Amino acid sequence: MKTRSMLIKNALVLATMDVKAREIEGGEVYIEGPEIIKVGRNLRVKADTVIDAKGCVVLPGFVNTHHHLYQTLTRNLPAVQDAKLFDWLIYLYEIWRKLTPEGVYTSAQVGLGELLLTGCTTSSDHLYLFPKNKSELFIDTEIAAARELGIRFHAARGSMSRGRSKGGLPPDDVVQREEHIMKDCERLVHRYHNKDKFAMTRLVLAPCSPFSVTTELLKITAEMAKKWDVKMHTHLAETIDENDFCLKTHKLRPLEYMESVGWVKDGNSWFAHCVYINEKEAEKMAKTRTGAAHCPCSNLRLGSGIAPIRMFLDKKVPVGLAVDGSASNDASNMLAEVRQCMLVHRVKSGVASMPARDAFKIATRGGAEVLGRNDIGSIEPGKAADIAVFDVSGLDFAGSRSDPLASLLFCGASQRTKYTIVNGKVVVKNGRLVNVDEFKLAEKANNIAARLIK
Repeated sequence: MKTRSMLIKNALVLATMDVKAREIEGGEVYIEGPEIIKVGRNLRVKADTVIDAKGCVVLPGFVNTHHHLYQTLTRNLPAVQDAKLFDWLIYLYEIWRKLTPEGVYTSAQVGLGELLLTGCTTSSDHLYLFPKNKSELFIDTEIAAARELGIRFHAARGSMSRGRSKGGLPPDDVVQREEHIMKDCERLVHRYHNKDKFAMTRLVLAPCSPFSVTTELLKITAEMAKKWDVKMHTHLAETIDENDFCLKTHKLRPLEYMESVGWVKDGNSWFAHCVYINEKEAEKMAKTRTGAAHCPCSNLRLGSGIAPIRMFLDKKVPVGLAVDGSASNDASNMLAEVRQCMLVHRVKSGVASMPARDAFKIATRGGAEVLGRNDIGSIEPGKAADIAVFDVSGLDFAGSRSDPLASLLFCGASQRTKYTIVNGKVVVKNGRLVNVDEFKLAEKANNIAARLIK
């Protein structure tokens, strides 16, 4: 069977985000199957599909390094619009404990669909909540939802083993025993984890946080991740409350605690948030290639703080971008997250500390490195054909043509792509999802959300 080909041509500017950081006016990309074959100008090739990118900025697809897709069902709840993290969690656990497989599937498609529509082509998701009834296949359900949409997906099998009766935050009926958690992790890794180039599905071991799992579970996870050759992920150093909890309970700061259980070595883990990491700890992360998932919108929404990302970048800590859960953002809008990343550090570390191109690099190559992938994150021969095409020809971009790439962050009334391509397949066309009816999906999600909250 003949491999199908695609040509993206006439780009206003094509930003490769490769190590040379090339920006090609009139740029073109030639694709065969899932792979980028040629990049340049006037390629003189024939293709089965031709996309005219006139008036458009072409970028590598963004990489989302941390999410909680199920939370799309509980966005914008009035009772926790102004709550800090621990209070927010305590309230929402009472709703989330009623989560169903239908809710998991629908919420995953909502969040992943929104990511695709805003230029994201690879997403991780951290699902850590497993109510006693009907939750056995929650991760399988998410993977099925991702496959239908056509997005590249890293399923982080989360877990909680420290319920309220043991001093944790979550209700006891959404936590699991260590042996049950690891048995299911093994099942999922053997069934779904694909180490091949251009793999669409990979597995991650992801205990929820230092305050919701036992020390034993963290240690076992580190041992098994090494045995099964998969990465590890968890929340870390997100709030002052978490820092105080670790000092009181373990007599260690959060990163020191994770190092004590085997999580800070060999570049095998990445942590979400990392707001309260000091310079010495950042140097440790850089030396061990331990990554950070930066979640600016969520950290601002919950008042948690601003992560020291400029310091991380200067010290060569691997940094990716993330929208975080859609009940603490409350969106899965990846381009808006890149803009927020650019803006917030101008307050944190100075107006020149986060140029637009640095924010784009975090969202593309940075995310690829954090997830442990060398086959995505840039537009160059041999990489996966994961591409976002944004139209900047409209009135909302008028006057910004002097720098079309940066205009995506400084200007614009919409963050939707014109085209999103994953693994060489068009999954967003003219600003609409190709594989799912987004209007029917939104209606279904609203109905499920209403039942869940009621």
